[in-house]
Amino acid sequence: MQGVTPYNSKDSKKEQVAQMFDNIAFRYDLLNSILSLGIHKGWRKDCVKLLREHKPKLILDVATGTGDFAIQCAQLDPEKVIGVDISEGMMKFGREKIKKKGLDKLITLEYGDAETISFPDNTFDAIVVGFGVRNFENLEKGLINLYRVLKPGGKLVILEFSNPRNGFIRWAYNFYFNKVTPFIGRLFSKDVRAYTYLPESVKAFPDNERFTDILKKLKYTQTSFKSLCFGISAIYQASK
Repeated sequence: MQGVTPYNSKDSKKEQVAQMFDNIAFRYDLLNSILSLGIHKGWRKDCVKLLREHKPKLILDVATGTGDFAIQCAQLDPEKVIGVDISEGMMKFGREKIKKKGLDKLITLEYGDAETISFPDNTFDAIVVGFGVRNFENLEKGLINLYRVLKPGGKLVILEFSNPRNGFIRWAYNFYFNKVTPFIGRLFSKDVRAYTYLPESVKAFPDNERFTDILKKLKYTQTSFKSLCFGISAIYQASK
């Protein structure tokens, strides 16, 4: 997965991903809604429901982008939500959105990524990641650092694309991702590569049991996943 990058350049994956999201930030929310037909909103709601019984007070949203997951987490009545991302362009739009909703005292967005965040050990009651783990430069290093900052008994919830197992669904999914998505991306975005990198990164991601096996290897407990919409996405859960 580390070998899949947005651009053919000598920059690190992290630098390339940041550049890609900076380039598409001004159209990201619109394209997200068009390409997913709005389904992604329901998926995030399902993720937040999984945290409700844990009543987390301090939540970290990794790869927060324009802040949608952080905003959804506000429904859990936390004391603070911190979103981190490597794209200042995305967070600029996220901060504007958060301010309009009157949540700027509850939610703060700051530069950072899973591998290098320096919060103290055992800080967060819950950590969420929405469509971001496949963009980690070093997947295991990022997950280890998230484990470090998660409190004992804390919950990690990850929402990520996956590869459908059903043959027909997989064919339709690949056609949409490889043909329709880049076409719509070209219509609305100046960065064509961003919407061809998407299916490449999804295909390379170690999804479903392979991902929960990685979590187990890194000492996470109570690991599980739930497939969504015929396997095109999945919600992963783990505890410390």
